[in-house]
Amino acid sequence: MNDTIAFVVKILIFSTLLSVLIKYGGQLLSINPTVAIVIMAILLPTIIVAVALGWRSQKKLSIDN
Repeated sequence: MNDTIAFVVKILIFSTLLSVLIKYGGQLLSINPTVAIVIMAILLPTIIVAVALGWRSQKKLSIDN
């Protein structure tokens, strides 16, 4: 149980730090809002999750065989 609580606390801290970095550090970046950047920002998390799940599925299939 302690491992689960420690993991949740680590995720909470990381999430908070990332949020603060985005809120205050994002103003320092001068990125022009183009359509390509918006599409990349929307699709990149989905692509990363799809690749991770596909890799996990392939790994599980190779272990089962």
